[in-house]
Amino acid sequence: MKMAQRRNGRVRLGAHMLGSLTLGMAVSAASAMAADQPTPKTDKKVEHIEVNGEYLGYNTRKVQSGKFTEDLLNSAKTITVINQDLIKDMGAQTFTDALRATPGISLGTGEGGNPYGDRPFIRGYDAQSSTFINGMRDVGSQSRETFNIEQIEVLKGPSSVYSGRGAVGGSINIVTKKANAEDAINLDLAVGTDSLTRASLDINRVIADEAAVRLNVMAHDADTPGRNEVSGNRWGVAPSVTFGLTTPTKVTLEYYHFENHDVPDYGIPYDQSTGQPVDVNPDNFYGLLSRDFRDNTDDTASVLISHDFNNDFQFTSTSVYSRNTNDYIVTNPDDTAGNVVNGNVWRNTKSRNSETKSLATQLQLAGEAKLAGMPNRFAVGAEFSNERTSNQPYVVDTGNGRNGGCTAEMIASYNCTSLTNPNPHDPWVGSITKGVVTETETDTSSLYAFNTIELSDAWMVNGGIRWDDFRTESDNGADTLSNEDDFLNYQLSVLYKPTINGSIYASWGTSSNPPGTSNGDGADGLATANQDLKPEDTESYELGVKWDLFSGRLSLTSSIFQIEKNNARVATEAGRGAPQENVGKQNVKGFEFGFSGDFTDEWHGFGGYTYLDATLESNGFNMEYDGNRFPNTAKNSVSLFTTYDITEAFNLGGGAYYMGEVYGNTANTLSIPSYWRFDAVSSYKMNEFLTLRLNVQNLTDERYYDKAYSAHFANMAPGRLVMLSADMHF
Repeated sequence: MKMAQRRNGRVRLGAHMLGSLTLGMAVSAASAMAADQPTPKTDKKVEHIEVNGEYLGYNTRKVQSGKFTEDLLNSAKTITVINQDLIKDMGAQTFTDALRATPGISLGTGEGGNPYGDRPFIRGYDAQSSTFINGMRDVGSQSRETFNIEQIEVLKGPSSVYSGRGAVGGSINIVTKKANAEDAINLDLAVGTDSLTRASLDINRVIADEAAVRLNVMAHDADTPGRNEVSGNRWGVAPSVTFGLTTPTKVTLEYYHFENHDVPDYGIPYDQSTGQPVDVNPDNFYGLLSRDFRDNTDDTASVLISHDFNNDFQFTSTSVYSRNTNDYIVTNPDDTAGNVVNGNVWRNTKSRNSETKSLATQLQLAGEAKLAGMPNRFAVGAEFSNERTSNQPYVVDTGNGRNGGCTAEMIASYNCTSLTNPNPHDPWVGSITKGVVTETETDTSSLYAFNTIELSDAWMVNGGIRWDDFRTESDNGADTLSNEDDFLNYQLSVLYKPTINGSIYASWGTSSNPPGTSNGDGADGLATANQDLKPEDTESYELGVKWDLFSGRLSLTSSIFQIEKNNARVATEAGRGAPQENVGKQNVKGFEFGFSGDFTDEWHGFGGYTYLDATLESNGFNMEYDGNRFPNTAKNSVSLFTTYDITEAFNLGGGAYYMGEVYGNTANTLSIPSYWRFDAVSSYKMNEFLTLRLNVQNLTDERYYDKAYSAHFANMAPGRLVMLSADMHF
């Protein structure tokens, strides 16, 4: 029944895509005709991707958030910004594709109560619930697209003073495209191997004095390279309008709608005897096309109001309403009963049927004033949010493969399949019913303040403080769980500037991670075992250097850091769901180097290296794990991307990415091996209106794993993809 609905949904989806693109093309035509008519001229013109600053090529000057009172060079924190130029040259079509540009980030899987979707780990810690859009928490499990992204800002190190709860290893802020004062039409069409077709349209028009509209539309359909029967079909539309482009008061209205419909994939089962994924054909897909599906939607509406009182003060108000759904049944290739040694795989399932709604408001006053003759740049503000998640997962009849193994009856009912030759087209006829509903609600109120004091031309001190009142409650009909707490977080840094283009800094910061941080939509859920516990507290120490070369065209950064958590939640006895206490200790020591910008007029680059020594120092009852490495964390990772302009029109480049061994569990008994991946890109500018681009992702068709599950499987990364795109600009 569900699969039939999905197939029908896919037909309707095609109509939605066609309608959106037709609307976009109609606007394009109208815009082109309007270009022949006289249009009012404005004295001020916003640059193509102006986000409270500017960037040159891959080198970005500032982040979007007004909480940062300084530009990147003078911010005492490791911050990586992945801008639109880099995203396009990489051929990155999803949020996680784009994150490949920066080292120190690994990816996690959906597991247990943790939903299927984007799950980045920063410096060893889960950041799924610490992802933001335009500075506002982006709640709900989802798989994000790049078509409406201006830039991605990765803050590394504990940052609850900026982000609130969570953000233990860092946080991520996505900046969306907004209407501006530049008339432009960008149409990108792409085709590729594995049945890839993609179209995206970006139109910005000045419609009146001080007003502009922007429309972004995208449609994408493709199979997953190197994975039998795995496919994805998605579309999205994102209009925005801005009033008061160059006036003291500016108002921006935005709306975002996105749908993702795909065949989900949990990869290859582990060989429990070796602790590595089973050595089988990497194309093997163990799911069932008659049962497995995933439908993910996201609707977000926002209002941003800003007012400049004079050259020294600015007030901003941001309000966001969002609704996200995540509906899926995915096959978990389970081997907990040792079926793999007999050549079988149990088709166990993971499922979710959730809706998450959020309403949030942020008010901020930022400005500059002198105190005792010293310049002070400050930002003070308040945030209020309400988040509600309702989840009713499915009950799927998959037999008793865990205790009984793959019996003849299990094989005959297709609840088990062959390890070496699975058939996704097996006619599974089991039952699917709705399970128990769990309702979760979280209310948060926050106050914050930041200030940078310029002691002299060479010395700057920055401080920040944030107070959060956090209340969460979860009800599954049988039990009601709750956690209420308030917590303070701080940061303090000293920055020395030996020259105008260089900075040396020392910083200290904290984070707080209370039970229920994810509001029932992530790994940090509320449970009987943790509802009475205090937030986990984390401290970070960082020493760093930032240097701009070649008149600011190339930026170099390096830092050493340590993250300490001395009250981690750990089990006090054996068994799933065992009681927990705040007695664990964790430690991350590391080093990071990064670069972005132009080495010469022709040679452009972006990337870096990260070393993470992430240790589980004390694990409570599970003392045998003391000293083990963090799961989902590579000790060494490298990201390198570069392009070279052979001529003014012809460009060649590529990427090299390395990820060290990653453990899937705290016992360090299951892992995925290290890998190198190489990409290639070439572009040719036919004329001022048309550029052709060829991307080859995973150039050598390396078969590697990019996510490690804690018990059952490892996720097989896509194989080689060849994509040819035509980028048209009018």
